[in-house]
Amino acid sequence: MFGIDMGYMLIAGVFMLVSMLVSGRLKSKFAKYSKVHLRNGMSGAEIAEKMLADHGIRDVQVISAPGMLTDHYNPKNKTVNLSEGVFNQRNASAAAVAAHEVGHAVQHASSYQWLQMRSQLVPVVSVASKLSMWVIIGGLALMSTTALGGTIAWAGVGLFGMGTLFSFVTLPVEYDASNRALAWLKRKNMVSQEEYAGAEDALKWAARTYVAAAIGSLATLVYFAFRIAGRD
Repeated sequence: MFGIDMGYMLIAGVFMLVSMLVSGRLKSKFAKYSKVHLRNGMSGAEIAEKMLADHGIRDVQVISAPGMLTDHYNPKNKTVNLSEGVFNQRNASAAAVAAHEVGHAVQHASSYQWLQMRSQLVPVVSVASKLSMWVIIGGLALMSTTALGGTIAWAGVGLFGMGTLFSFVTLPVEYDASNRALAWLKRKNMVSQEEYAGAEDALKWAARTYVAAAIGSLATLVYFAFRIAGRD
């Protein structure tokens, strides 16, 4: 059991470090491009509202969300939630984030299949993520005393796999939202060449945080699968 714990801790530690490095790079990029002021003088909120209007979406509200890095699109109440900084600021970072979140609203309005799949997985993953590690550890502990332990451990792997699937389904959703955002910013001439380059770079690093999370989840899943298979 100790060896299994150490193996898991090693994997978790490596990917935690990678995640911290990517997140740190992302924050530095957003800080850098927050100094690139938009020539059109529009705030993140105004960017979001215009992009919604240009796509004919009139039932989505743009609101300010307290805190930092709280930006998200809520499909349940159809709101684009922008952190206070993004909502009010008038720079390349704010434009990138605002347009990206509206990209999710556009996905929702157009019934984008990957977003629909992710939404369907949310209730399952919310439960599976809370139980998976406990079930895996419990199953492994029982494997030395009963054959049922292996079944329980594999069930835990199945639950963990739902989270891994969710993390990979998230990738096309996030990349597509960024592509929609950047395409609109360029097509509507909303930003200068310098501003566009900043927005593109910021969104690229934001996407890499999801890639790191997905790979980390897959590595953990494979690790436990091999450990359980080796003890069967």
